[in-house]
Amino acid sequence: MTDRSELLITTEELAARLGEANLVILDTSWYLPHMGRDGAAEFAAARIPGAVRFDIDAISDPSSGLPHMLASAEAFAKAVGALGVGDGSSVVVYDGMGLFAAPRVWWNLVIYGARDVRVLDGGMPKWKAEGRPLETGAPKTPAPAVFTPKIDAARVADLDAVVGMLASGEATVVDARPGERFRGEAPEPRPGLRGGHMPGARSVPFASVATDGCLGDEAKIRAAFSGVDLDRPIICSCGSGVSSAVLWLALEAIGVPRTKLALYDGSWSEWGASPATAVVTGP
Repeated sequence: MTDRSELLITTEELAARLGEANLVILDTSWYLPHMGRDGAAEFAAARIPGAVRFDIDAISDPSSGLPHMLASAEAFAKAVGALGVGDGSSVVVYDGMGLFAAPRVWWNLVIYGARDVRVLDGGMPKWKAEGRPLETGAPKTPAPAVFTPKIDAARVADLDAVVGMLASGEATVVDARPGERFRGEAPEPRPGLRGGHMPGARSVPFASVATDGCLGDEAKIRAAFSGVDLDRPIICSCGSGVSSAVLWLALEAIGVPRTKLALYDGSWSEWGASPATAVVTGP
């Protein structure tokens, strides 16, 4: 099994490392509209000391017409370099829900070749609950760094790839949306999207692999993926490519090789809006 310490960092370890010269802490908090929270405002009010903000909507591909799609290599390198992320940086990402948006930014960095990036297990809720220090006032201005992107394009699935792999049975799609949205029983939070799921997809709500905002243990994760053949290629999907990265993180944590994984970046925001794609409802 993968050493979880390569993927996650504890609040205790991060607290002990605050102030290290090569440490970059990214606040990646992002919320769906119905959650009624503002990640930028929360960051401005209080943050983990030394953190800078990674805005997943701003650091994305504006030409796609879909929410927060993976930015081009050049744009991504420029943006993260401005945040102080360089080739030799040790990066920690966290969010305000514990385990929601941070894995998406972790995935962005991993896809572009970052070697030392970890998710803060439990995120800001755990940090606050333990009474750890917070920084208020104006956030720091990071020193620019040079980040050299080296994309692993095979780990990013587009619509055509997903259609083809579902048709051939080559891969299994796991859908991180809540079960009621997967089944078509609840409306999508974005207008214009059909309810339901891709034919053959399996429902694995992202919350099912977590406990109190922390990644669950191996038994919990394996139970969540019960019925999914972990030896076959797996495509992670969700509403807009955010919580699907939680499933990716969980799969790596139980030893599924990264080479067997892909993330459907357009996810349901693309599939559910396309008149050419098939949609089914129910379990």
